[in-house]
Amino acid sequence: MQETILVAVTDIFFYTKVRDALLPKGYRLEKARQQQDIRDKAGSTNPSAVILNMNDQTLDAFQALETLKADPRSNAIPILAFANHEEVDTWNRAKALGVTKIVSRNEFSARTRDLIEEVLNGAGQGTGG
Repeated sequence: MQETILVAVTDIFFYTKVRDALLPKGYRLEKARQQQDIRDKAGSTNPSAVILNMNDQTLDAFQALETLKADPRSNAIPILAFANHEEVDTWNRAKALGVTKIVSRNEFSARTRDLIEEVLNGAGQGTGG
């Protein structure tokens, strides 16, 4: 079965990283371009995981987390997030809101496929380096 990943990443550099890492492995990507897309697509596409850029300039990742965790249809979906490594408050707030795993932007870029497979397999509890 083809797994769908909801990608709430509007930065073209990071979206391209996600696309290049996951499409060749048979994942289907569903892109959230606006805030409303996150709830709508999480409900309609039944994603296996969500990728959030905590530093996204277009989408409010914290609001997205709150929306996903408040909805019974999406509150169990694993969430892989990435953020600037020096933003301790962002990391702590993301963890408090229920991300499955949060990593630095550099680690996300280098290990996108491995990281998504970790959260899909339930091994992603906690944080990366």
